[in-house]
Amino acid sequence: MTTQLTQSQLDDLARDLDAIRDEVRADLGERDARYIRRIIRLHRTLEIGGRVLMPFGFIPPVFVAGVASLGVAKIIENMEIGHNVMHGQYDWMNDPSLHSQTYEWDTVCTGDSWRQTHNYEHHTYTNVIGKDRDYGYAVLRLSDDEKWKPWHLLQFINYLMLTVFFQWGVGLHELESERIRRREIKLSDKKAFLRDFFRKGGRQAFKDYVFFPALTFPVFPIVLAGNVCANLVRNLWSSTVIFCGHFTEDAETFSEASIENESRGQWYLRQLTGSSNFTGGKWVHILSGHLSHQIEHHVFPDIPAHRYREIAPRVEAVCRKYGLKYNTGSFGKQYWTVLKRIAHYSLPDRVRVKLEAQAV
Repeated sequence: MTTQLTQSQLDDLARDLDAIRDEVRADLGERDARYIRRIIRLHRTLEIGGRVLMPFGFIPPVFVAGVASLGVAKIIENMEIGHNVMHGQYDWMNDPSLHSQTYEWDTVCTGDSWRQTHNYEHHTYTNVIGKDRDYGYAVLRLSDDEKWKPWHLLQFINYLMLTVFFQWGVGLHELESERIRRREIKLSDKKAFLRDFFRKGGRQAFKDYVFFPALTFPVFPIVLAGNVCANLVRNLWSSTVIFCGHFTEDAETFSEASIENESRGQWYLRQLTGSSNFTGGKWVHILSGHLSHQIEHHVFPDIPAHRYREIAPRVEAVCRKYGLKYNTGSFGKQYWTVLKRIAHYSLPDRVRVKLEAQAV
C-alpha cells in the first residue's frame, strides 16, 4: 500500500526530484557523448566478432564464443543503445543517428510501435491496470485488479512463451489481441500496424535466418543455429530485466480512478512505488541498459541512463525523507519474487488467500 502523503508533501516531493533532474540535465555534455559513442563501438565490435566466429562454430568453444559475442551485441544494442536513445536521452546531441524519433533498433518491434506502446502508454500510465498494457503484456495476471479465470492456471506457460519469444511478443504488442478477443476492435483495424510488423519482422528474420547463414554455405546450419541461440540469449535476458522492473512482489499497481487529476507529485509517487531496482556490478547495469535502476528510469526517463547509478543514492534519500519504500535487492531475489507473483496470481483467489494465510 502506498504511503499516503499530503498535497504539501507531494509538492515537496516533486520539487526535490525536479531539482535532481535539473541539476543532471544542466551537467550533460561531452562525458555523456563519449559514453554512448564508446558503447556503440563496443556493440559493433561484438557483432562483427560474433558473425566472424560463427562459421567456425563446428569447433564447440568457438560456437559458444560466437553466440556469446553476438548475443551480448544484441543485448547492448537493444538495452543500452536502442531503448535509451528512443527515450530521447541523447536528443540534446543533435546527432541524427541518435535521435529518438528516427532511431530504428535491431529487433522485430518497429521504432514507431515502441514509441507508442512503451514510451507513451507505459511511461504515462505506469502500472495502471487497464491503461498500462506492458503490465502483464495481456497474457499474465499479476494482481487482484484482474478477475481470475481458469486459463490463468496455465499462465506460467504464457510466461515461458513470452520470455523465449520476447522480441516477437513486443513486436506484436500494439496488435491489442486482448481487445480483438473481446471484440472491442477488429483485426482489420490493425492493417497498418500489421503491414509494418511483417515488414520489419520479415527483415529481421531474413537477416539472421537466411542472409548470414547463406553467406557461409556449406556451414550454414551452424550459423543458423548460432543466430537462433544469440536471439534466444537476448530474449531471455531482456525479458527478465524488464519483468524485474515492475512485476516484483512489492511493485504497486493502480486503478484508473486513482490517476484522475493526478498532480506532478502524485505522478512521481506512482513511478517510485510502481517500479523496482536490482543490484549488481558495472556490467550488469550496462547489459540491462541501466534498467537495473528502473526507479530512476521511470522518474527521469530522458536522462542518459548511465547517470542513474550516480543519482540513485539521492533518489533513495528522497524516498527515505517521505517514508517511501525504495524497492531494491539482488537480481536473484527480485527475479524470485517475480516468479512467485506469477505463480500466486495463477491460482483461484480463495486458494491463493488460503495459502497466503497459512504462510503468515
